[in-house]
Amino acid sequence: MADMTSIDRARLAGLLDRERAACAVNYPKSKAAFEGSGEHLLGGVPMTWMRMWSGGFPLYQAAAHGARLTTIDGRELIDFCLGDTGAMAGHSPAPVVAAVTRRYAGLGGATTMLPTEDAAWVAGELSRRFGVSHWSFTLTATDANRWAIRLARQLTGRPKILVFSYCYHGSVDESFIVVGDDGKPVSREGNVGAPVDPTVTTRVVEFNDADALERELAYGDVAAVLMEPALTNIGIVLPQEGFLATVRELTRAAGTLLINDETHTFSAGPGGCTLAWGLSPDIVTIGKSLAGGVPVGAYGISAGLAEQILGDETADIVDTGGVGGTLAGNALSLAATRACLGEVLTDAAFASMTEVASHYVAGVRAVLAEHQLPWHITQLGARAEYRFTPVPPANGGESAAAADPELDEYLHLYTINRGILMTPFHNMALMSPVTTKADVDAHTEVFAAAVAELAG
Repeated sequence: MADMTSIDRARLAGLLDRERAACAVNYPKSKAAFEGSGEHLLGGVPMTWMRMWSGGFPLYQAAAHGARLTTIDGRELIDFCLGDTGAMAGHSPAPVVAAVTRRYAGLGGATTMLPTEDAAWVAGELSRRFGVSHWSFTLTATDANRWAIRLARQLTGRPKILVFSYCYHGSVDESFIVVGDDGKPVSREGNVGAPVDPTVTTRVVEFNDADALERELAYGDVAAVLMEPALTNIGIVLPQEGFLATVRELTRAAGTLLINDETHTFSAGPGGCTLAWGLSPDIVTIGKSLAGGVPVGAYGISAGLAEQILGDETADIVDTGGVGGTLAGNALSLAATRACLGEVLTDAAFASMTEVASHYVAGVRAVLAEHQLPWHITQLGARAEYRFTPVPPANGGESAAAADPELDEYLHLYTINRGILMTPFHNMALMSPVTTKADVDAHTEVFAAAVAELAG
C-alpha cells in the first residue's frame, strides 16, 4: 500500500469540495447537457463508462483538433487523454481526414463486403512492425482478442485461457478474473452478467510471477496466454528483467500459444513492445489508435498458424464459425488505417512522441522530489503514469492496492479546471505527434500547483 502519511486527508477533502464546485461553475453547459440526457440514454451517456469522469458529470465535446479539445462550454483543454489511446495520432490528423474524405465522399462506399487494396498494404505494414505475417481485421481490440482466443482454442484443442491479474483486454469475458486476497482466482469485482464463472474458462496469475505461470501451464489445458507485455490499465506495471523471455519459454514448452495485446502498449514504439523489446508472440492483437480515431482493430498470426487454420476443414471461418463481422475490414476504416500508419504514426513520429513523454516524466519527477511525495511515475514510450507508491508495483494486485480515489479525483479536477485533460480512469498521459514540450510544461505547472496546495 502507498504511504500516504504525508497527505492531510482533511485538507484533501476540502480541496476536493472546492474543485468539484469549480468544475460545475466552469462547465455549466456540460453539466446541464448530462442532467438532461437521461430520458433515453442509459445512464445519460452513449456508453455507461462515460459517467466515470470526476466531478459527477462528463465534459461534452464540441470540437477536437490535434492535441486540443474544446467543450460545449467554450473551454479549450490540452488533451493528454487522447481518447484513452484511441486518438494517439492526435484528433483528426490531416492525412486521415484526406483519406476518409477521398474514400467516403470521393470514391464512395464505406461498407460493401468487398476488399480494397488498402487492406493488403495495412497487413504488410503491420507485419513489418510486429513480425507476425498474416493479418485480419475487426472493429475493436476487444473483437480482435475474442477472435484470437477462438482461433487459439481451435488450433490447440484446449479450452482455457490464461491472463494476468488486473490485465486489460477490453470486454473479453475470459479476462475479468483476478487473484483474490487468498491467492485463489476470483471473478473481478463488478463483472456484469458473466455467461459463466471466469474461473471455469480462465487461469490467472500475477504479472512477473514466473513460478505461478509455470504451475498453471502444467495442467496442460491452456490454449493461449493473453497478455499485455506491460500492464497498462491498472497503472503501468513493467516486466521485470527476463520475465517476458521466461513467458515465451514456458508457453512453448507447454504447447500454449502466446498472444501479445498491443492495444495500449503500442505507445512503446512503431511496433509496440513486440518490436521494441524483441518479442516473438504467436499472435498479436491491437486496436484503438491504428486509424486515427476511426474504429478498427486487427489480429495477426504467424505463417505456420495461418496455414493450420486455413487447412482445418472443421473450422468454418468464412460463414458462421464465430470469427467475423459484417463491418469488419470495411473500406473506410482501412483507408484511414493506411493513412495513419503511413503518414502519421510513423517511426519518426514515435521517436518524437517518446522524447516529449520523457520531458513530461522529468517535470513530474521534479515536482515529486521537491515536495518529497512518496509517489512514482513510469514511462512506456509515449505514455506515462504516476502512481501513489514510492516504488513501482511489480504486479496488478500491488498496483490495485495503491489506488486512492480521492487523490485521483482531486488531481483530475484540478487539471480540468485549469485547462488540462487527463485520462479519467487513471493518471495516464499520452503524447501525440503534435503534443509539444510547451503542452507538457503547462501540465507540469498545473501539477506543481496541485501538489503544493495539497502539501500545504
